[in-house]
Amino acid sequence: MKDSNNKIEKYHLHKAHPEKLQFEVYNLNEYRKKSGKKAAIAHSHSYYQIIWFFEEGGEHVVDFKTYTIKKNTILFISKDHIHAFDDNLEVQGWLIHFNESFFMHNDVDIFLKYNIFNSQENPCYVIDNETAITATSYMDLIRKELAQRGMFGYEDIVRFSLKSLLINLERIHRNDGAIHLKFNNHYELQFAKYKELIEENYEKGLSVGDYAELLNISSKTLTTITKNVIGKSASQLISERIILEAKRLLRFTSLQIGEIAFKVGFEDASYFVKFFKRHVGSSPRKYRNETVN
Repeated sequence: MKDSNNKIEKYHLHKAHPEKLQFEVYNLNEYRKKSGKKAAIAHSHSYYQIIWFFEEGGEHVVDFKTYTIKKNTILFISKDHIHAFDDNLEVQGWLIHFNESFFMHNDVDIFLKYNIFNSQENPCYVIDNETAITATSYMDLIRKELAQRGMFGYEDIVRFSLKSLLINLERIHRNDGAIHLKFNNHYELQFAKYKELIEENYEKGLSVGDYAELLNISSKTLTTITKNVIGKSASQLISERIILEAKRLLRFTSLQIGEIAFKVGFEDASYFVKFFKRHVGSSPRKYRNETVN
């Protein structure tokens, strides 16, 4: 599944038209037939994507896992996730795209981003019929508003309908037994902001101290926050994000080890190899050989 062009293709939504509504809904069947083989090649997006499959059948790859599609499967593809459709063009469902700017950036939006759209958690849910009916009502409302763009307040109705849809789906997510942020205290909000800063800066080689300064807190306080919320040190979260990106580049591209090291913030390739081996248990080259199809 490696890209012979030494890069993972990244797609954008309305990049050249920031004045447009940073949100779109597509008929999944029409989209797949239009995208053809392109969508079946591992790629990423600079935007968020929700894929709702109405019927069972086929598979979908997200990063390092392959998910079997069941009836009413919903996939949440975050920014920079690597994913690929299978070769089946007859899928039925909905496809939702929206940019970061479509979030309002209040506490609930940050909460949704780091629960539903979480690169370390399972991005695949199967919803029951009752939830599907509720979700369909929100989709109908969104599509109605999109059909009359320009009407007073239409953008807010689309945004709040999307948020309502996500909140309902998050209720399903909460039944999976995993640990989820509750956002009932200051630590958890600071933690989410820290995660957001890591996402924006992980390839720059910033230290825990650098991130703490951006958050206007001490390094000790930042580590206290991450230990309290998720049981991990602040430095561990930085390392995990770097390793995730390195794994993606090793598996989905043909870039040389030194090039990958540079892309994830290392000037010294040998130090990157030691760093990767310490966290993964094998060298980058061995990992690539074991994971590439």
